[in-house]
Amino acid sequence: MAKVAIEARDMVITYNKGKSNEFNALNHVSVEIYPREYIILFGPSGCGKSTLLYSMLGGLQPASGQMLVFNEDIYAYTPAQLNKYQQSTIGIVYQQFNLISSISTLDNVALPMIFMGVGKADRNRKGREMLRRFGIPERLEDKLPTMMSGGQQQRIAVSRALVNDPEILLADEPVGNLDSISAEHVMDSFQEINEKDRKTVILVTHDAKYLPYAHRVIYMRDGVVRRIVVNPTKRQVKRVHPGETIVTEIEQLARLYPYAEPMELKVKSVVNFATQKIGFRELERLENATLHVLKGEMDRPMLMDYLMRSVYQDGVGLDHDESEKIVQRIFSIVEYSKDVEKFRTERMNDGMFMHQRKFIDNILDYIASEVGTVMSADVKAGLKTAIAERVGGIIVGDEFAERLVLPLERGGLSFSEADAYKISRHLEKLIAQGGYVIRANELLGAHS
Repeated sequence: MAKVAIEARDMVITYNKGKSNEFNALNHVSVEIYPREYIILFGPSGCGKSTLLYSMLGGLQPASGQMLVFNEDIYAYTPAQLNKYQQSTIGIVYQQFNLISSISTLDNVALPMIFMGVGKADRNRKGREMLRRFGIPERLEDKLPTMMSGGQQQRIAVSRALVNDPEILLADEPVGNLDSISAEHVMDSFQEINEKDRKTVILVTHDAKYLPYAHRVIYMRDGVVRRIVVNPTKRQVKRVHPGETIVTEIEQLARLYPYAEPMELKVKSVVNFATQKIGFRELERLENATLHVLKGEMDRPMLMDYLMRSVYQDGVGLDHDESEKIVQRIFSIVEYSKDVEKFRTERMNDGMFMHQRKFIDNILDYIASEVGTVMSADVKAGLKTAIAERVGGIIVGDEFAERLVLPLERGGLSFSEADAYKISRHLEKLIAQGGYVIRANELLGAHS
């Protein structure tokens, strides 16, 4: 087995010690990280992930426990030894870039080599090499960092962190201030550093979309490590036990609910088993197919074929009757949600007019057929009014549901609780599809 690069042993780090607001930012944390691993420390703000990162840098003295780097306790170092460790063994990239605005891009990158006693000519040569490698053109090397884009500044910061060829690279939310395109370029740089330069990379993020970059993800919450998940798509550096890289349903759920506790994930798994005919893998496939339906890229026969296709052929594996039922429901929602959209569009433009009744009539017919309840003419008229008010935003969902079950003499419609639930559920699904488009357009118009 490869030797351990970084090992936290029962680490406790306390902030505001001896004060009324004293608390443990890390609470008996133990982790092992191996050379050439790409590790992501993941969790919400205040979970302790940055604290753990900076303890690896040598900047946070533990109240108890040890931080070992290549089997040496870095907090037992003399100041000179710690200085050398931070200059040559480890590098760091910050969210805020931390470049010196008064000196050139090249001088920013070359600066760490001054403390290693490297001459000016060699500093400039190595600095230029690093800038070229990370996509900073030669014409910009004499420019001040503040004249660069955010993505360029972060790539300069990466160049500076690597210029002394450290074995370990730390990164604290390195793409938190970047647009999506610049963020992707920087994240690809970290992957290259890990795979081609064979550096150990330890990155802090709260954004779940970056988790696939890592060999392993260390999930943190409230100052403790909640779980460590192996990425089965990457060849592991740390030796894993047979079956450890199998993607279980819990790992699938962890991607969907990255902040959930292990017990919460187990609860979701059991509830899914108790209430659904298909598992989370098949649900993900059904969601993907529904996306294509909503985008107009998949029609009824195509969806039917996909639902009935075997799970071993990347289908959902449902029988004919169940597939037909789902196809009908999905396309009904898509079709009748358009009436919600049309009703709300015309209402916003013109106010409430007679020609809008056809949209409400369509919605009412759909709900009546789905619920299967026989209604008198008076009840139907009252339900039509309630639907118009709910779709138009005059009443909220709870008010609509309450009106359905209230007795006639109190202005309600006297539906049973079971029928009221079905009616409300179907209407809210239509509003979720048709109403969201309108709300998005309203917001765009308000900011144009």
